[in-house]
Amino acid sequence: MKISINPLSVNKCWQGRRFKTQDYKTYEKEILYLLPALKVPIGKLFISITFGFSSKLKDIDNPLKPFLDLLQKKYLFNDRDIYKLNVKKEDVKKGKEFIDFKIKKI
Repeated sequence: MKISINPLSVNKCWQGRRFKTQDYKTYEKEILYLLPALKVPIGKLFISITFGFSSKLKDIDNPLKPFLDLLQKKYLFNDRDIYKLNVKKEDVKKGKEFIDFKIKKI
């Protein structure tokens, strides 16, 4: 189904400045340390992400923007170059949470 409307950016959803929480600062530090060295191709990108959640109450979209922002920070690409995105969620036991991802050129 197609609806004719200009999609709203998350940046236009709130007024005023937003500040990183201590949880986000810690997460950012851990993610940037854990991400392996890779060379991201130049051009239109396809990114596939699987989030392993131990809680069935977690929304699939909540961790997406922060994780994409950290991928672009680590690998020095602009997220405007992402033209295709595949996001999955899996149920896992507590302590077995994960993020799996792949980046390739379209």
